[in-house]
Amino acid sequence: MFHNLQMITRQLYPHLVEHLAQFPAVALLGPRQAGKTTLAEVLCSQRESCLYLDLESPTDRNKLLDPEAYLSQHEDKLVILDEVQRLPELFQPLRSLIDRGRKKGLHHGRFLLLGSASGDLLRQSGESLAGRIAYLELPPFQVIETPPAAQDVLWVRGGFPTSFLAANDRQSVVWRQNLISTYLERDIPSYGTRIPAETLRRFWTMLAHNQGGMLNVSQLGKNLMVDTKTVSRYLDLLVDLLLVRRVLPWHSNVGKRLVKSPKVYIRDSGLVHALLGIHDADTLLGHPVVGNSWEGFCMENLLNAAPFNTTSGFYRSSAGAEVDLLLDIAGQGLWAIEIKRSATAKPRRGFYQACEDLQPAKRLLVYPGNERYPIGEGVEVVGLRLLVEQLQQLV
Repeated sequence: MFHNLQMITRQLYPHLVEHLAQFPAVALLGPRQAGKTTLAEVLCSQRESCLYLDLESPTDRNKLLDPEAYLSQHEDKLVILDEVQRLPELFQPLRSLIDRGRKKGLHHGRFLLLGSASGDLLRQSGESLAGRIAYLELPPFQVIETPPAAQDVLWVRGGFPTSFLAANDRQSVVWRQNLISTYLERDIPSYGTRIPAETLRRFWTMLAHNQGGMLNVSQLGKNLMVDTKTVSRYLDLLVDLLLVRRVLPWHSNVGKRLVKSPKVYIRDSGLVHALLGIHDADTLLGHPVVGNSWEGFCMENLLNAAPFNTTSGFYRSSAGAEVDLLLDIAGQGLWAIEIKRSATAKPRRGFYQACEDLQPAKRLLVYPGNERYPIGEGVEVVGLRLLVEQLQQLV
C-alpha cells in the first residue's frame, strides 16, 4: 500500500519558502537520505531558475575553485549547495557575495545550503554568515506527514523515505542496514574522524539496546574498553550527524534532588530496530526494547512538532518523581507528557508526584490511539497524531 505513495507533502516546505523570502541564505539540515535534495527539487520546480551543485561531486567542486567568480555569474538564481559541510572554506566567499548582492538590491533567497552534519556546519556558517542565514531541520518522515493507517509502519520502519516506502519489511530493513554501513564505512571517515567502524557499530548498537536510558559514560567506556573522553567523542559525533538526540534533565527550583545525566535516544526508530535485528512488527512487539522504542518514536515526533523556541527536557527526582517529556512553550506554559504504548495505560505514581513539584499547565498521557479524553486529576489522554497536530498549530 505505502510504496505506491509518489509524494508525501513535507510539513517543513512552507517554512522553507518563508525563510528564503526573508534571508539571503537558508541552511536545511538533516541526516543523509532524509529527503533534503528531494525537497530542494520541489522548491526548484516552483521557481524560474535554480542552480544545483553537489559538493560530493568532483565536477561540481571543481566549479568552485574560485567560488566568487563562478557564483557571481548566477546572481539571478537560487543556488543550492548540497552536502555543504564538505567545503567549509566556502562560507567566507558566500558572505562576500551576499554583502555585494545586498548593495544591488538582492536581499533574500540567494543560497540554500543542504547539510547532513549539524555541529561543524553551524559553527562554520555561524562565524561567517551571522545575520545572513536561517536554519531549518528536516527530519525523516514524521507521523503527521504520513497516512493515519501507516503509524505502526512508520514506527517499525522509521521515517527515512526509502525505508518507509519500501515494498516490504525485508527490503526496508536491508536498506537501513546498508545506510548504517554507509555511515560507518564511508561518511564518518570522510569527516576526518578516525574511529574503527566495528567499534562505532558496537557503540551505536549499545545505544539502541539502551534506547531512552540514562547516559552512563563510564559503563559504556568499560564495555567498549575505551576511556570516558572517547565515549563522549563518539556520542558527540552521532549527535552532530543528527542520528542521536540527548534529552537534558529539567532544572527546577523545587528543592528536590534531581537526576543530572541526560537521556539518549537514537532519533529514528527504524535505525534502532535495524541495529537490534528487529525486522517486523511481530518481532518488535515481543522484544524488550518495545516500550522504549515507542517512547523514542513519540519523543522525536513531539520535539520536531514543537514551536522552535520551546524548551524541553525530562524530570526525574531521587524520590521517584518522573516525567518523560516536559515542554515549556511560549504563551502556553509547561506541558508534562507521559508516554505509554498501551491503550489502557495510566500514569505512574511518579508522574503525579512530578506534577505536584512542577505544577504544569497541561498534564498529558500520549498513547497510540486516535482519541483524546480526560481520566481525572487533570490528566488528558491524547493520541500521538492529535498532539503533534496541536503542537504544530502553535508554531
